[in-house]
Parts: sequence; C-alpha cells; structure tokens
Amino acid sequence: MTLYGVGLGPGEADLVTVRGQRVLETADVVYSPGRLSRTVATHHVPESKVGDLDFPMTRDPETLRTAWKEAADEIAPQAREGDAAFVTLGDPNVYSTFGHLRRTMDAFHPNVDLEIVPGVSAVTAFTTALDVEIDAGAGLALREASGGASPTGPDRMVLFKVTDAPATHEGLDAAGYDVTYGRRLYMEQGETAVTGDPEEVAERDYYTLAYAEKRGIEKDRATAKFDVDDGAEAGEDGGAEAGETDGPTAETEEGSA
Repeated sequence: MTLYGVGLGPGEADLVTVRGQRVLETADVVYSPGRLSRTVATHHVPESKVGDLDFPMTRDPETLRTAWKEAADEIAPQAREGDAAFVTLGDPNVYSTFGHLRRTMDAFHPNVDLEIVPGVSAVTAFTTALDVEIDAGAGLALREASGGASPTGPDRMVLFKVTDAPATHEGLDAAGYDVTYGRRLYMEQGETAVTGDPEEVAERDYYTLAYAEKRGIEKDRATAKFDVDDGAEAGEDGGAEAGETDGPTAETEEGSA
C-alpha cells in the first residue's frame, strides 16, 4: 500500500499525465492542499473521494510544522490500509507543498511506502504559453521573484511568484533584460494574461511568472535560414534535393533537441 505524490500539471485538467490520472482513479482517497488543486482533481475523481486537510496561511514555522504533522497523521493510516494520493499543481518536487509532507512522513511514519508521479511543471510549460523557444545548449535559470525582487546574472531566467511585477520589471529592465509575463497560465480559475507590460499584471497574484532574456543574445540556429547552393537543384517545395545541402545533417530522433 502506497502514498502517491501526484503532480497535476499547470492547471488544466487534461494536462494531467496518463499515469497521474490512473493513480487518482485507483486511489482509495485523494488529498488536496488547496482549492485549485482540488478543482483539477475532481475532474478525475468524485468529490466524495477527496479528503480534507487544513493548512493555515502563515509563515510561522511552529504552526506549519503542527499542521503538517496533523496531515501526516491523517494520511498515514489510509496509506497503510490502501492507496492514498496527495495532489499538487505542477510537479511534486518543484516549488511544491509535497516536499513538506514527504519529510514529515519520513520523520513520523517511515514505514509508509511513497511514490512520486511527476507532473508537467510551469518550468517547462511556460515556453509554449509565452511562445518562447529555449535553444539546445542554452542556459536557463530558475529564480523566485516575490516582493518585487529582480534577480539578475544568467542570460535567460524564468521567474516564479512575481507578486510585484512593476518593481521586478524596473530592476530587470535596468539590467538589460527583455521580459514577458504570464499570469495563471493553463488555469481554468482566474483570467490568463500574457504581456510585456508589467502594469497589466500589477495586481498581486502568486501565480504570475516571467521570462527574462538578456538583450542582444546571439542565437546561432542552423535552421534559421536555409541556403541553397547555386548548383543544387531545388525541389518542388523550393528546398534543395535530399543530400545536396552544405549544412549539417539532421541528428537521429534520440539525439535531436
């Protein structure tokens, strides 16, 4: 019998993985740490199957430790007698509340088997929503930017928890970054926004992220422009015949980006 930490993905119910959906459907009880994750979970399981847990909105460490121990004490018997799932938006190991539960279970209920089901994280999903391509070989740093923080240094950054976009933008712009903001991407709750104007997402929202890229980065993309040799015979689609280009050949599927 097992406790499963299940990543629900970035927010839309149909972005839950096939494995995650299967675990939710077969678990005896599904626990959720908040309203948004509960809403996604109930697309896949009946409301009656979802267990209630109470997590106070506080930064007091003693209060939080008490809440997590109570949650672990509630979940442990269910995971010993059957299968239980604890769901979280994104991935259970990326900026997730599940890490607190896992450590609490290890401390007080070490005999409970635990398995993690990864989910689609905003760390990668943001690229599609913001129409960003991270080239093979490019570096990408993950930073937190709550309270108007403006972390700098790497050429490309994805910033989580952008709760004061105007203040964050001011620092990033001065440091030479172009910034795009995304709010509540892939979420059915609240209004989704994608914008380069920080004022459009100025209202505090925990689910706002940003992609910052240094201006003037050189992007050497072999496929940015296809040149045909003067002597090469163009095919019907205007490209060179197979095997007659001077550029690098395509890699195998397993080795391509």
